[in-house]
Amino acid sequence: MRGVDPAWLPDGVFRPIGTRRTLIRGSGPLVGTVHTEVAGACARFGGRVDLDAGPGGAAYDLVLELTGDDDGSEAFTCGRADGRTTVTASGGRGLLYGLFHVVRLGEDAFRGGYPPEPFRPRLALRMLDHWDNVAVHPVMGQVERGYAGGSLFWQDGRARGDLERVRAYGRLLAACGINAVAVNNVNVHATEARLLTDRIGEVAEIAGAFRPYGIRTHLSVTFAAPIVLGGLASADPLDAEVRAWWARAVAGVYAAIPDFGGFVVKADSEGQPGPFAYGRTHADGANMLAAALEPHGGTVHWRAFVYDHRQDWRDRTTDRARAAYDHFVSLDGEFADNAVLQVKHGPLDFQVREPVSPLIGAMPGTRLAVELQATQEYTGQQRHVCWLGPMWSEVLRFPVEQAASVGELARGGLVAVSNVGDDPFWTGHPLAQANLYTFGRLAWQPDADPSGVLDEWIRLTFPEAPEPLTDGLHAVLDGSWRTYEKYTAPLGVGFMVQPGHHYGPSVDGYEYSPWGTYHFADRDGLGVDRSRATGTGYAGQYGKPWSEVYESTDTCPDELLLFFHHVSYGHLLHSGTTVIQHIYDTHFEGVEEVEAAREVWASLAGLVAPARHARVAALFEEQLRGAREWRDQINSYFFRKSGVPDARGRRIY
Repeated sequence: MRGVDPAWLPDGVFRPIGTRRTLIRGSGPLVGTVHTEVAGACARFGGRVDLDAGPGGAAYDLVLELTGDDDGSEAFTCGRADGRTTVTASGGRGLLYGLFHVVRLGEDAFRGGYPPEPFRPRLALRMLDHWDNVAVHPVMGQVERGYAGGSLFWQDGRARGDLERVRAYGRLLAACGINAVAVNNVNVHATEARLLTDRIGEVAEIAGAFRPYGIRTHLSVTFAAPIVLGGLASADPLDAEVRAWWARAVAGVYAAIPDFGGFVVKADSEGQPGPFAYGRTHADGANMLAAALEPHGGTVHWRAFVYDHRQDWRDRTTDRARAAYDHFVSLDGEFADNAVLQVKHGPLDFQVREPVSPLIGAMPGTRLAVELQATQEYTGQQRHVCWLGPMWSEVLRFPVEQAASVGELARGGLVAVSNVGDDPFWTGHPLAQANLYTFGRLAWQPDADPSGVLDEWIRLTFPEAPEPLTDGLHAVLDGSWRTYEKYTAPLGVGFMVQPGHHYGPSVDGYEYSPWGTYHFADRDGLGVDRSRATGTGYAGQYGKPWSEVYESTDTCPDELLLFFHHVSYGHLLHSGTTVIQHIYDTHFEGVEEVEAAREVWASLAGLVAPARHARVAALFEEQLRGAREWRDQINSYFFRKSGVPDARGRRIY
């Protein structure tokens, strides 16, 4: 594909394999993909590959072997002895992942000797949700919350005819361990609804492009499909006629796509239809779809993003953060085995800083999938460098209860809203590719060191890069999330963004909004009292010790103080500074850090392809402009509210 960035699979990363002799044993579609990858590398670099060469293998540097019939396993074993590196797997997906493991190792895969080591994903489902619209939405466009051009799948009301980009995308995803993709928006509009029935052939073509890389295709559906598509008078999940309609619709889907993954559903949320209209529970709704999918091996992912978006800002007892827990915790144990409750990692909406959702530790009888947001809706919209690996790692390692971490409790898998579009650099901002890669690797191993994953992405994306380039890239990306937090949202306050599009500062943008996200700043202080003693009681949704930690300002972590408490501007943080001085200091520091990162990137000219360097350099100018605007608006707002001057005498407007 001319003009399209190869991301983390440029030809150079295959050189260590492509210069050697490889034997591939086994058969099947995914073994064929492995052979195609190795054969392409050998054609470029002069090596040799044989398929099913019979007993032996001593003449080969690399042996990739499927042992027996393909059992669907994703595990593989890799070791090296007697001058030969061997990867074995009992499933085609495992062999494919084993190949990409060797690619990641590079020349180290062929040095010395090391005993066979097993590798298997910690989470069985590692999924991307695309919020892509088939027909262009008048407000949200082709891709809702998309910052990387148009959709890879859809254009102007129909499926794209050329699937070459989709195949290349599947290859990138497989290389970092992602195994499932939902191809349309969770907000299902009239055109998208028809993908379930008369337009399922378009989905089948996309599934065919993903299949060679072990990726199962999923579809977002509307709960009202029996009415919208079937002409029924009801979508009541307990109505026999409705259930029969879904069974027929699902059978049609699997006739077209035998390895179809299942449905993603947003119901009773932000205007989407759901079971509440019939006096039914979310378990009733999810289980109806699960029953239709179960005979075919499919899964329904039922999103827990359900809240009242018509709140009264005057009523301080209302709290959007409580909503997921209040709606779902009483349903624990009522969901079918093939129904997965998909929970956002925080209680609000993918803010730059919020606590882990208490629902994740409160439903032991339910399969939960944890949802992250790779698309940078609230973290700079892929115009700002903001590598989210450290944030995601903190979330996945967080010990929710009895030392069990979020990554261990996500038995239904890890899901991210995709940040990819048809931009030549895939993610708009070339460095935002690191977020997509990091998500895949953390989904495979939630306790992986994110810094190591970042170095892995740098090595793969810029093979044979000189040390100044690798060090510079690491420096620009590694602290970028905390830098973004510094010049935007202080101490856990979120949603101080422009309403609607969510880009840029607007301190009071949602302060009087029915969407229910407030900071309650006045002349005396700011923050939301979510304590049990005097506030909304949200802190009490956590089990111990977190309910006690968050309840008191004495023990609440500084970075979440204003999420859980309303305090004075002079309140002394654990860091030793006051709240108001922390706001001033961090916003000045954030801008300085962006200026420094911009200079580092400028120094890398000549070490990066000109088009890529120019794109990032231009985006750094926008990031710096935005950071200064954030700094000046936030500092001025809170200076005017508090009347407290900056202790260091810097200019505040």
